[in-house]
Amino acid sequence: MKLVSWNVNGLRACAEKGFYESMASLGADAICLQEIKLKPEQFTNKMDGYEAYLNSAEKPGYSGTAVFCKVKPLSVKYGIGIGEHDHEGRVITCEYPGFFLVCCYTPNSQDGLKRLDYRMKWEDDFRAYLTELDKTKPVILCGDLNVAHNEIDLKNPDTNHMNAGFTDQEREKMTLLLQSGFTDSFRSLYPDKTGAYSWWSYRMRARERNAGWRIDYFIVSDRLRPKIKDAKIHSDIYGSDHCPVSLEIDEN
Repeated sequence: MKLVSWNVNGLRACAEKGFYESMASLGADAICLQEIKLKPEQFTNKMDGYEAYLNSAEKPGYSGTAVFCKVKPLSVKYGIGIGEHDHEGRVITCEYPGFFLVCCYTPNSQDGLKRLDYRMKWEDDFRAYLTELDKTKPVILCGDLNVAHNEIDLKNPDTNHMNAGFTDQEREKMTLLLQSGFTDSFRSLYPDKTGAYSWWSYRMRARERNAGWRIDYFIVSDRLRPKIKDAKIHSDIYGSDHCPVSLEIDEN
């Protein structure tokens, strides 16, 4: 099974930059999107053969997630069941016979870390949600998790220390998630690979210089680790300030 995740930074804008063509070329069984920035009435599904599920933010033009599935899930859940977290359209959970697929757009701590305290509450509540799912069946979490976990995961760790996405607190929460029974699929296969980034600032030709961050992930329950066949970062695909990431996993 092949899964793709992409923060499209506005689905309508990305569609004008080759989104549908890029996704067709990857041939995924399910595609998870973050930051779709639209309401359901603004969406037209142009993905032939896929069912689409959207979780839009209450605020127009902000946040939001979507999942395109070739095989209809057993169930679909929007949000994590906590009111203070569920008005920004950040989570969709699709249940399949062998696992839960969770698409997530983690809140950014923002400039000046003005949302860091909220982010910490989100991290604890979301981790609790994932671990509860994991008691029923394995979990595949994907999305823009808005944290570079280790220094290898961004180009300039020294100058970005304690900036949003690379604070000690955010990194510790990722460590805690992994210690709770989960595996970073990319690092499980490529523990020492450098220069592997999924997001680049639009400023200072960052993508051209590959001065990026790896903040887009596929995180899987530890018991799925032996079934990971490949994990890729598709830095050759444009259309957003992020690029898609993918996971190939054995369903058997």
